[in-house]
Amino acid sequence: MRHVATLVLTVLVAVQAFHSQGALADEHQKAVLITGASSGIGLMTAKHLASEGYFVYAGARKQADIDALNKIDNVMAVRLDVTVQEEIDKAVALIDSEGRGLWGIVNNAGVNVIDPLIEADESDLQFLFDVNVYGVFRVTKAFAPMVIKSKGRIVNISSIAGTLSGGLDGYGMYMMSKHAVESYTDQLTWEMRKFGVKVSSIAPGNFESQIGESRCRRMLRNQARKTYAYYQEEMDYYLDSCRKRQEEGVSYDSPTPEPVAEAIEHALFNEKPKEHYLVVADPFEAMITIGKAFEELVNLNHDHPHEYSREELIQMLDSETAIVRGEKERRMPGEQ
Repeated sequence: MRHVATLVLTVLVAVQAFHSQGALADEHQKAVLITGASSGIGLMTAKHLASEGYFVYAGARKQADIDALNKIDNVMAVRLDVTVQEEIDKAVALIDSEGRGLWGIVNNAGVNVIDPLIEADESDLQFLFDVNVYGVFRVTKAFAPMVIKSKGRIVNISSIAGTLSGGLDGYGMYMMSKHAVESYTDQLTWEMRKFGVKVSSIAPGNFESQIGESRCRRMLRNQARKTYAYYQEEMDYYLDSCRKRQEEGVSYDSPTPEPVAEAIEHALFNEKPKEHYLVVADPFEAMITIGKAFEELVNLNHDHPHEYSREELIQMLDSETAIVRGEKERRMPGEQ
């Protein structure tokens, strides 16, 4: 009996030690919140980070998505509609009560609306900005104290549309929203420096996502019977494409977003994250995005009293490249 008692005691001590080690591991397991984690880039990133040993709070709106997310190891689903402040506040309270702290935020939730700017309904613009811009603002503001405490990271999912503008009829409102996200990221990067929090934007190109399906559902519900004075032909094309997508189950051959998830991981956990990430599978998307940035640069510089010479522009390019490579530190105007 004495041997049995000794064996039981040994097992109990081992179990206690195992749980203690597990608790200790949890204390050091960095936790990240991802909004819009039910599909596409958000879901891929949640699975990727969880498989790498990080803990993911996965934001979703629908119960079926919440149930599915909760089945993934290292993932806890959180009911979170980024347009509803009450749900954001409850998410803050829940994550705070879990005791892991919060290392990072991935502002991924987003929607798309296609309509020409001069014929679009203001309600559609409000809907789009409520998610893509105000949603990022609300979530970041609510969780900022936790991220500041951990000296963590904030990652905003933008788009190549945050640099591109023009060239695609009907995409103006979406481009406006993603330009706003880029500007927000730049300013937030500056403001969070004093707290040791690093901020990045990720600009994906065309990857597999549910944003197209949700856009089509909304268009067929709200715009199919709308009459256009100037863009009827263009909108008929979009609507016919949506009908075919829904009725015939037409799939679009877009690459899966693993590269975006990997870029998000780099932005969250690398010692030297980039401020801006361009993540595209198609070199054409890289060409038009970088080309647009050059187009704006050349137009800003051309034909005014303070125009820079070609040699001066090259010097500026070299200086910025050195900053991005970590060879020198960025200094803002007037900063010593």
